[in-house]
Amino acid sequence: MRLEISLASGNECLFLCEAPSHLPACPSPMARRSHLTHRWCIACDDLEELGAGEREGWLDDPSLLAALHPDALALAHARSVVLVLGWDRDPDPSSPRQPLKIRPSLAADDGHISAIEWLPFGDLLALALGTSAGLLFVYSLTGDLIHKQIIHPGRVLRLRFRETKVDSSQDSVSSMELCVVFPGVIARFDGSDIQSLLQRWFQEEGSRIMENRFQNRDIEDENSYARIRFQLWNVNKFGSCADAAITGLMPPPLLEVQSSQRYYRAVTIGEDAVISAYRLSEDRSRSLVGAILSKVVPATFSTLASFSKMIWRSEQTSPKKPSIKPQPFAKASPLTCLKDPPRKGEKLTLSPGGTLAAITDSLGRILLLDTQALVAVRLWKGYRDACCLFIEIPVNRDKASSSAFYGYTKSDYCLCLAIHAPRKGIIEIWKMRTGPRVLTIQCPKGSKILQPSTRFVSSTSSYTPLEVFLLNGDSGQLSVLNGSFG
Repeated sequence: MRLEISLASGNECLFLCEAPSHLPACPSPMARRSHLTHRWCIACDDLEELGAGEREGWLDDPSLLAALHPDALALAHARSVVLVLGWDRDPDPSSPRQPLKIRPSLAADDGHISAIEWLPFGDLLALALGTSAGLLFVYSLTGDLIHKQIIHPGRVLRLRFRETKVDSSQDSVSSMELCVVFPGVIARFDGSDIQSLLQRWFQEEGSRIMENRFQNRDIEDENSYARIRFQLWNVNKFGSCADAAITGLMPPPLLEVQSSQRYYRAVTIGEDAVISAYRLSEDRSRSLVGAILSKVVPATFSTLASFSKMIWRSEQTSPKKPSIKPQPFAKASPLTCLKDPPRKGEKLTLSPGGTLAAITDSLGRILLLDTQALVAVRLWKGYRDACCLFIEIPVNRDKASSSAFYGYTKSDYCLCLAIHAPRKGIIEIWKMRTGPRVLTIQCPKGSKILQPSTRFVSSTSSYTPLEVFLLNGDSGQLSVLNGSFG
């Protein structure tokens, strides 16, 4: 095996020597090491419709939304344009597929696109869109509308798909859920219900029934689709929220009769309260007065409506959309609240297990929250407009190299936090929970860090760590942060 050592500033070879074949090739200590590995390039003419090329830093447009998947990148603009850029991992990942352009037919009362997220269920993959009027759209990768449903009258702030694993194995997914965040309201869809819908749709995709169903899109509304059940909670006890997340299950309250219902823990951030936490119950039961009103009031209005029709008979009836009855809220019990004016919560990011949350605020601080104990365990300052994502890196190079022969496990990696500070033009990697800063990476202006809702599972049985990707808006390159920084 030949060993070359070259200068960092050029390709001039200093010397050549023959190294024993059993030794690994060693990089030059003088060579500049890159901590970004190029994966794909999304540059194409279709990006001009999203604002690419008009100005530097077009990715910073707040109306531009992005969602990453192992096989595709979806970019959506509030002007009702969605561009799906896909690529093939095998055999040539550098060759992108033909871009798919989706133009949702949004009526005037449907609002505009305000959130986007992938819905990955193994071989089944769909794209979810949320609108400013509280609607949920689900599209296939061929651009067909699979589902449309009203959730709650209000702006969809965030669509968050999350899968929970029991242990460190790749196939140990215990549950999947889609969390829909509104200002002061949280909705939860169980992943199994969405998966069942996608399975039925893909099975009937080529049938004549489905073709007749979608041939007239002008008269479509949410009543034409089978409604997916979901749970809804009101979490505006401490004010409207800017972002929220369901962090996982929690035990029932003390002195409460044990039942089969589950309780979820939710964390919200907003302008009035930087952090607030709730216990969400599946029980929709109300007080005695509420139960009576829920039964008596609809019956009373129905009787009055029937009586009025008997008195004032109208010869012509104007066709109207049947009104959607809003779903009642389930019980949400406040747990804690942190108010620190004028500080306001801006963004929330969950760790893979949901036990940690990184929260950015309007004063340039990043708060690391233990979601189970509801205690702040760390604080960073001086990171205005920052974006945070969790990443897993090897514990140490020697242990990681020895594990490569037998396959990596979860214990070979440690959890870190990647902080993208666009004003500084850097990405910092910090070890959790009290570890030091591992690395600082320079990144160009107008870049954005992304993370898929599901991992890039490899063909081997080795553990796949959580990765963070960097999208360069000027060059269109999508790179991954290297997992080994030692």
